[in-house]
Amino acid sequence: MPEPGASRPTPSPPPEGFGRLVAALVVGQLGLHSAMAGVRMAASLQVLREGHGAWTVGLLLALFAAAPVVTAWQAGRLADRHGYHPMVRGAVVLSILGGGAALVSTYAQGALHLALLSAAAMLTGTAANVGVLTIQRTAGLAARDTTERMRVFSWLGIAPSFANVVGPVAVGLAIDASGFAAGYALMALLPMATALAARRVQRSAPRPESEPGPRGTAWSLVKAPGMRRLLVINWLFSMSWDVHAFAVPLLGHERGFSASTVGLILALFTLSVSGVRLLIPVLAHRLREVTVLRGSMIGTALVFAAYPFAPNAWAMGALALALGVTLGSVQPMIMTLLHQLTPGDRHGEALALRSMAINATSTVMPLAFGASGALVGTTALFWVVGAAVLAGSRLPRRLAARR
Repeated sequence: MPEPGASRPTPSPPPEGFGRLVAALVVGQLGLHSAMAGVRMAASLQVLREGHGAWTVGLLLALFAAAPVVTAWQAGRLADRHGYHPMVRGAVVLSILGGGAALVSTYAQGALHLALLSAAAMLTGTAANVGVLTIQRTAGLAARDTTERMRVFSWLGIAPSFANVVGPVAVGLAIDASGFAAGYALMALLPMATALAARRVQRSAPRPESEPGPRGTAWSLVKAPGMRRLLVINWLFSMSWDVHAFAVPLLGHERGFSASTVGLILALFTLSVSGVRLLIPVLAHRLREVTVLRGSMIGTALVFAAYPFAPNAWAMGALALALGVTLGSVQPMIMTLLHQLTPGDRHGEALALRSMAINATSTVMPLAFGASGALVGTTALFWVVGAAVLAGSRLPRRLAARR
């Protein structure tokens, strides 16, 4: 295995059909994630229109992330055992059932109505997570070298950004035209795009029952050389995403910005993330994972330090663009290193471990940010998280120094 950060030979052209495979994987992730994002937005809007409070909305949104925390480890093991097609078929079925549960909820009332929406949240959230674990595992194994792996993970990293636009926009248009039932019905159909794209992915035989599968514990995987450092790095970046999404609206409110101005700042961040992930495939053969990670951590800390001093919306927009570059470049590097560090045939489990950490962070951290923000203020929240990321900037260098 090549040392992370080592110089790389000039990459050879990808094999015939590799581009079609990557396109199929991107479309597959787009179908599942768009359905989840659409149901998430529509369900939130529906319960608010019915007079439920913010606590109910928060609990419902937490289920989209909480369910994958519980199911990810087993899903990763099953992906290692069965491969792409059985897992993606299962994810498509779960997503359709989730959209169907949300559709039926429009004809129910009271506790049954909320129970069906909760089931829809858990089903679509689990489906999107199972799908992304399987797709990322397939992409990592299909790539022949580090440079190719970095490129394919950059392309896959664009799918969630597009999905977070496609799903909410599509369901919003359907709701405005024909009501919530029509919106949920459309979300139940979106996973069929994943099923159709799966036909472009070559089938592989599952591991025979006689061949011993991965039976190690999560802790044994965490103890693999370099894995703990990489997971801490991943957690610091995940926390940075969450604090930005949480604190920018608060800071904008304190400055008296309109809702559209705050939305534009967040949109600039998403646009920057997508742009840098489009650029990485062009520069992949010149990039070193640990160098990019360390630079991204230092850059993120500097942006967080500067955010409270931004005098106006233009300055905050510029900082959002800069943060999109630093955080947007991270995911392909972490995914590439994760595949390098994962022992044997435990790639699905390693991806599941990362997914569990991200979803747990997305579930718990907003509550922690809310409590701490009320105590110390938005400015201190930026600075504390920025200081934590800066303190962690030594970890990539240690990762390169032989974990």
